[in-house]
Amino acid sequence: MQLNGIYTPVITPFNDDLSVDYGAFADVIDWQIEHGVAGIIVGGSTGEFFALSPTERISQLEFAAQHIAGRVSLIVGVNDLAVDNCMKISAAAKAGGADALLVAAPPYVLPAPNELVQHVRAIDRTAGLPIILYNYPARSGTAMNDDFLDGAINIENVIAIKESSGDITRIHQLASRYPQLQLSAGAEDLVLEFFAWGARSWVSVIANFMPRQAVAFHRVCVTENDFVRGRKIMLALLPLMLCLEHGGAFIQCVKQACALHGRPAGPVRPPLLPMSEKLQNDLQTVINDACATIDTVLDT
Repeated sequence: MQLNGIYTPVITPFNDDLSVDYGAFADVIDWQIEHGVAGIIVGGSTGEFFALSPTERISQLEFAAQHIAGRVSLIVGVNDLAVDNCMKISAAAKAGGADALLVAAPPYVLPAPNELVQHVRAIDRTAGLPIILYNYPARSGTAMNDDFLDGAINIENVIAIKESSGDITRIHQLASRYPQLQLSAGAEDLVLEFFAWGARSWVSVIANFMPRQAVAFHRVCVTENDFVRGRKIMLALLPLMLCLEHGGAFIQCVKQACALHGRPAGPVRPPLLPMSEKLQNDLQTVINDACATIDTVLDT
């Protein structure tokens, strides 16, 4: 499986009673596909997987697989604190027709590198699907370091890594030391650097509400190799990306941004709380400014 394009870790729209709104979820999927994304990721952090029960997560991925119906790739995040749940969701993803899995370190557990290798190997035995490693130590508590990667690259179905550490030196290390792993951009504020170092895919959070712009940014940098315009687009996006990555209300920002664009989102599940009015206003300003500037760049 070759990763090329925008892969959106979609939100999970909720009704007011916090149940999953499947009508809105179908709309979320269709809108992404209409705007040219290469794949949909279900069960990612942006989808609030941590607030869903295993039964809900399996129902959601099965719904997504049926609704996508092969139009784009379906990647399923299978991460969970309980390893048994990882395996159940991995098996359900296989049975449901997923194209690949997104695998991070189980949060809070802090496995040693060899233990994490065995965890990934067990998921591979369970599902037999392409695996995209997901390095996000700020959330999982465990870094996918070289000791881990030296073992993980020997697992047949490990094909790529979504690098979300936010450490620019990791991009250099992965590109030079592990060229057999496809490199996927996972830190919103370093996307240009990922593209410059050969990444051909972006797991794009902003594509939840700006899919047209995300797809265009990928085209400019990866397809057209136009880093002059790419830098201009990145400069326009930086205030937004910094707001998302460092604003302290990541998921709330994404859902609020969707709502600002007339997209279905609904509330967040506890323990998260709604955004402050100030942050909502700040978010709207940076989004409006980014969209206006990107349209100008794309027209030149």
